[in-house]
Amino acid sequence: MSQEKYPRLRPVDSQIVNHNGQPAIMLRDPLQLSDQVVVVPRPLAPLLALCDGTRDLSALRAGLAVRTGIVLSPEDMVHIINQLDQAFLLDNERFAEAKAGLLHSFRSTPFRPPALAGSSYPADPDHLRRYLQSFVEDLEIDGQVVHDGRGLVSPHIDYQRGGPVYAHVWTAGAELARDADLAIIFGTDHNGSFGTLTLTRQNYATPFGILPTATDVVDAVVEAIGEDAAFEEELHHRREHSVELAAVWLHHVREGRPIEMVPILCGSFAHFVVGLGSPAEDPTFAAAIEALQRATAGRQVIVIAAGDLAHVGPAFGDPHPLDWADRARIQASDNQLIDTMCRGDAEGFYELIRAEGDRRRICGLPPIYLALRFLNGTQGMRAGYDRCPADPQNGSLVSVCGVVWE
Repeated sequence: MSQEKYPRLRPVDSQIVNHNGQPAIMLRDPLQLSDQVVVVPRPLAPLLALCDGTRDLSALRAGLAVRTGIVLSPEDMVHIINQLDQAFLLDNERFAEAKAGLLHSFRSTPFRPPALAGSSYPADPDHLRRYLQSFVEDLEIDGQVVHDGRGLVSPHIDYQRGGPVYAHVWTAGAELARDADLAIIFGTDHNGSFGTLTLTRQNYATPFGILPTATDVVDAVVEAIGEDAAFEEELHHRREHSVELAAVWLHHVREGRPIEMVPILCGSFAHFVVGLGSPAEDPTFAAAIEALQRATAGRQVIVIAAGDLAHVGPAFGDPHPLDWADRARIQASDNQLIDTMCRGDAEGFYELIRAEGDRRRICGLPPIYLALRFLNGTQGMRAGYDRCPADPQNGSLVSVCGVVWE
């Protein structure tokens, strides 16, 4: 009973596209083991749910016919499954071998190269320095700079849209960043499983040089939560942008001086939001935070939460474009969240999002919550806020903020 005969679809990136004038679903491997994509006509979408590892090809054909009335020939079904397999979208031996090979390659290189350099921001260090500094020069800073702080919230939206907020928070927290000898960066893992904390011993590079990973601190957390929990999704570090975009600004405000880093990708809290437990009672989080606090005691630590706030509008699946009243409500709700961050209230921050069912899709929930847990009540100040357009019609937005914890 081979997995090829009983195909099971992996968690994949999906997007609704127009294909030959008809709506379709484009599927892509989030690990990018292959550049191939698979485009599935929308009427065949139920077939994807049927690929759960319990049905052979005949049962898939029958299940699709019952649910949609569409009868595929055996040859067409084989063709579709082969396409999914070639793009590494099936959880089978072929995928496992490719993943193992890529992980070995990732761990064997001297550093993780910046994934977005040359596309989202300049790869040349001089050009990048001028690019980032241009946001600072264009910003009217209120002059408040934190000299003795502990951490900050930085966006992970692209610099083009979020540049003013990046500039505000990193200007306010520049002295904190320059004085630190260790940076812990909690970043959103956009492809992470429920409740995961994913570490790596790999160094991160920016166009300014290499930021070495503090492997002694990583090892302390791994001892607390276990190798499997810590590294099962390590390949997500290869392409995930949240830690990278914060690390570039960190390296910039330190004027290219390296600093040891602990990069941690944080998976989804969706299961908590719907009532399956609570992050406050999660033993993995408790063990990881305690290990981090113990391993970094006596060091000058800057804690960075790389997270955005609301993702609202048709670009994210909402039925209607946002009007001025919607935008005002979003900003009011964001202000409540930012107030809880400034109070250092991890549980209050989480509870506001849980109470609304995370209907605004706060993708910074896990990293901000965990940074608040680590800082244990440290209070802070606002350092920037914006609502960034998320579609050409300006009917959707992503809201971002900066906070510096003092």
